[in-house]
Amino acid sequence: MLDLLTDPFAQGIGQRALAESLVLGVVCGPLGVWVCLYRESYAAESLAHAALPGLVLASLAGLPLALGAGAGLLVAALAIALAGRRSELMPDVAVAVAVTALFGVGVLLALSPEAPTRLGELLFGDPLSVSRADLAASGLLALAVLAALAASHRRLTLAGFDRQSAPNLGAVPATAELVLLVLLALTTLVAVQALGNLLVVALIVAPGAAALQVASRLPVALAISIVLGAGAGVGGLYLSHHVDLAAGASIALVAVAIFAVASIAGSRRRAGAPAGPAQAVG
Repeated sequence: MLDLLTDPFAQGIGQRALAESLVLGVVCGPLGVWVCLYRESYAAESLAHAALPGLVLASLAGLPLALGAGAGLLVAALAIALAGRRSELMPDVAVAVAVTALFGVGVLLALSPEAPTRLGELLFGDPLSVSRADLAASGLLALAVLAALAASHRRLTLAGFDRQSAPNLGAVPATAELVLLVLLALTTLVAVQALGNLLVVALIVAPGAAALQVASRLPVALAISIVLGAGAGVGGLYLSHHVDLAAGASIALVAVAIFAVASIAGSRRRAGAPAGPAQAVG
């Protein structure tokens, strides 16, 4: 029985994957809570796809692909924020226009015969390939994102729950949304090595959404999201090892399963709650 628990992490490769998964879970969980509260799930998915031009340009220029991904993600976050300010467009339309344009540029650049050789790895990820340097970089970026979330907590709360009064209290909603998008871009950069651009959104959104299903107050939801995010990472590695599935896909699968279970539990809890005024998350 003990071997079932220890075998996946007996070697250095598994230990680094475990550390990376815990780092990602701790940062993606609380960020996902804010993403869901601000209704930015579509933006979270779109940001990853919009990183393609940066990846290709970095490869063509002989620069680290992570650097290109970071630049592409930051440009995408700014483009989405600026497009969203167009009052004649719905927010999801603005995001679609900005991301489609960036993705189209990336596709055109990828037609070059010198297209990135590691593009598939960055799209689908592999936590088992994480090196000590990758882990150190992930840890530093994760700490930066968590510090920014802590510093922006009051601004995000005011802008998220009371947009009308927020400016009078020193929190401009547009600024709060831009901060959230930039943090989304940085988190995607943190997770791209382990989960790839196409799977990272599952770990960003699912634990946070699950926490909101079972918690009625914001601090509780943020704490639960950390546990669920880390649990998805560890559970995914166990699933990958014992069932012989791709590690990145396994983590994403466990994260989605956690959300499904939390949704059922949350529905039952609300159905059994006594009638009365709704208690807002906050």
